[in-house]
Amino acid sequence: MIKPEINVAEWQDFEQEIVKECLVLDQLIGLIKQTIVGQEILIERLMIGLLCNGHILLEGMPGLAKTLTVKTLAQSIATDFSRIQFTPDILPADILGTTIYNIHTNEFAVKKGPIFSNFILADEINRAPEKVQSALLEVMQEHQVTIGNNTYKLDLPFMVLATQNPIDQAGTYQLPEAQMDRFMLKVHITYPTKEEEKIINRKKSTSIPMDMTTVPVGNILRMQQLVNQVHVDEKIEDYILDIIHSTRWPEQYNLSRLQSYIKFGASPRGTINLTHASRAYAFLNKRAYVIPADVYAVTLDVLRHRIGLNYTAMAENITTDFILQEILNEMPKP
Repeated sequence: MIKPEINVAEWQDFEQEIVKECLVLDQLIGLIKQTIVGQEILIERLMIGLLCNGHILLEGMPGLAKTLTVKTLAQSIATDFSRIQFTPDILPADILGTTIYNIHTNEFAVKKGPIFSNFILADEINRAPEKVQSALLEVMQEHQVTIGNNTYKLDLPFMVLATQNPIDQAGTYQLPEAQMDRFMLKVHITYPTKEEEKIINRKKSTSIPMDMTTVPVGNILRMQQLVNQVHVDEKIEDYILDIIHSTRWPEQYNLSRLQSYIKFGASPRGTINLTHASRAYAFLNKRAYVIPADVYAVTLDVLRHRIGLNYTAMAENITTDFILQEILNEMPKP
C-alpha cells in the first residue's frame, strides 16, 4: 500500500478532516437514496464528478431514473438547477442567452440563458445539432459564457450532466470527439435488480420530497479542495500513464492484439481526469492517498469515451470496455 512520506501529525489531521467531510457526503448520498432505489454505481459516479467539478455523460435505456437522479442531486444541494431539453431545432442562444434591444433605454441588454446555473441537466444531448453542441465547449472547459462582446464567469460548483439514449438514433447527432473529451465520465446505466424493481413498483410516488434538507454548497467546495490534496505517489502516476499510453501504442505493452482495433487513444485530458477521479474515489473511501485499486475502479468510466475504434473493431463487435479491460488485466500494478 502506497502512502506519502510527510509529517505524521499533518497527515493525521488531513485524514481526520477527510473523515469529517465524508460525513456530509454520506448525508448527501442518503438524501439521494430517499428518492432513488438502487443505482449504486450511478450515485457513486455522480459523487466523483461532484468532487472533481467534472461533467458526466449518462447513457442508458429509457426509464432508468437518469433524469430523476440528476434532479435529486441538484435539489439536495443548496444551488441552482436548470434542465435543458435538447431538440433538433434548438439554437445556441436558447442555451447561452443573447442580447435584446430595449426600446425604452435605446440600449442592448443581455438576457442570460439557462446555462447560468450550478447544475445543468442536458437531456438527450445527442438530439441537438453540431452548432449547439459546439457552443457548449467553452462552457464545459472554461466555465464561462461569451455573449456578444462580454464574457461571464459561471459560479462554482458547475456541472453538466448530459443524458443520451443508446438505442433511439432517429433524429440524433453523434457527439464530436472534442466534446466527448470534455466529459470527465461516461457512465452506463443498467437495469435494476428484481428486488430493486419490486421496491420501485411499490413506491407510491417518484417525486422528490418538498421538505428535503439540503447540503450547504460551502461543504461541497471544501471537499473539492480536499480532493485536490489527496496524495498520488509517483508509482501511481506511472501506472496511470502506462494505462493511457497503452491505448495509443498497445504494441509497446505486449498488447499487439489490440492494435488492429484502435483508431486513436486517450488524450492528455484523459490522464488528468483519471488522476482526479482516482483521488475522488480514494476520498469516497475515506483515504488521503490513492492506491492502484482506485485507478482500476474508475478507468472504464473515465476512458471508455476517449478511445476511437476502427471499422475492424465494429465488424467484430469489439467495444472500448473490452479494450480497457484487456489493458487493465495485463498492466502490472505497482
